[in-house]
Amino acid sequence: MLNDRGGRYRVILPAIARVAALAAFCAFVGLVFGMRVGLWVAVVCLGALYVAQLVYLAALGNWLEVPSLATIPNGIGTWEEVFARLYRQHRASEIAQQRLIDNEERFRRTISALPDGIILIDASFQIEWCNPVAERHLAVSLRRDQGLRLTNLVRDPAFVAYMGSGRFEQPLLFSPLALPAATLSLAVVEFEPARSIVVTRDVTQSERVDAMRRDFVANVSHELRTPLTVVKGFLEAMIDGGTDLNATRLHHLNLMYEQADRMHRLVEDLLTLSRLESQEGPDTEEDVDVAQLVAEVADEARTLSGGRHRIGVEIAKLRLRGGRDELRSAYGNLMSNAVRYTPVGGQITLRCVQQDGGIALQVQDSGIGVAPEHIPRLTERFYRVDKSRSRETGGTGLGLAIVKHVLIRHQGRLDVQSEVGRGSLFSAWFPPARRLDSPGEREAA
Repeated sequence: MLNDRGGRYRVILPAIARVAALAAFCAFVGLVFGMRVGLWVAVVCLGALYVAQLVYLAALGNWLEVPSLATIPNGIGTWEEVFARLYRQHRASEIAQQRLIDNEERFRRTISALPDGIILIDASFQIEWCNPVAERHLAVSLRRDQGLRLTNLVRDPAFVAYMGSGRFEQPLLFSPLALPAATLSLAVVEFEPARSIVVTRDVTQSERVDAMRRDFVANVSHELRTPLTVVKGFLEAMIDGGTDLNATRLHHLNLMYEQADRMHRLVEDLLTLSRLESQEGPDTEEDVDVAQLVAEVADEARTLSGGRHRIGVEIAKLRLRGGRDELRSAYGNLMSNAVRYTPVGGQITLRCVQQDGGIALQVQDSGIGVAPEHIPRLTERFYRVDKSRSRETGGTGLGLAIVKHVLIRHQGRLDVQSEVGRGSLFSAWFPPARRLDSPGEREAA
């Protein structure tokens, strides 16, 4: 503020001083040569000063039409200060603009050097900018296609459906028509209300490795199933007919049977997980009575608990479109986890509710709970919060991984709320598109 005021003073005060000096000179002439001569001299001087101001104003107007440091006018007196300040401001503006251009060019070179494809689009999916990797991935050209809709250029049905859905929580895996032998992972990041960034990544190699891993696990699990079934059968026969066995040998046989049974359940879970991963959606979709499904899982929970827990059920009359066997498997895994990790005498509640326009299958318990740092990793294969306790409960470490893949195949998600020592709430949510009816009255049992 002080600098602006000082600048105004530097411009105004010399002008006032010059006008005062001119007035004094005209007064002196009037005293010496008479008042009439003094007035004429004052008129001539003011006219000359007025003409000079018009000349400088015209020069300033012409310069403002095409401002340039090379053509800035020269002046004397007050106009010299005005043109000097214009020169300094224009010079600073040019330096700032050049710095901005350099930074933008450096940013573009950096983005162009990334191994991922980057496309900047507006709210109507029109291309504003893209790097060479994105041009190669999606067969677009910045020079040719800038300003055109991306969904009109990339006609892959999976891509068009993904962009039109507006749901970008999970990336899209697809093989573009331009690169049929490749697999791309595509994600959309919304960073402004009217702009988004489309990121493409070539995951062909990792998908091949993952497919090899799935095939290996499926094949090994399939080959192990038969011998394990035979071993279990003979162990069971030996235990049932082992009246002549002493207590030590019988104990050993029981331990062997328990471990063989655990291995058999592990193989079954691996086969289930491999099947879920190898397909994008349920084998068959049907109208699922959610209330009946919850009731069945609740009966299974009472059997598994053996009276050690209080089992509550809250049922709403809802129907869901999906694979019934998969849904029952996923909800059963959530239930069995609650039974295993809830102390004797604890409360377990199974419910189906309307949530965010969709349907949520929930299992709430008063068990040991999960610390916040473990929650993001619960659905990883074989991830265990407490390895020793997990072995004691007999879990395979694959239950929540199966739940995750069932929900992915049904466009759902798993929400977990938990507090150590106070219990957990596991909620399998399904979107409104999966819901078949209006909410009914809730019944408590």
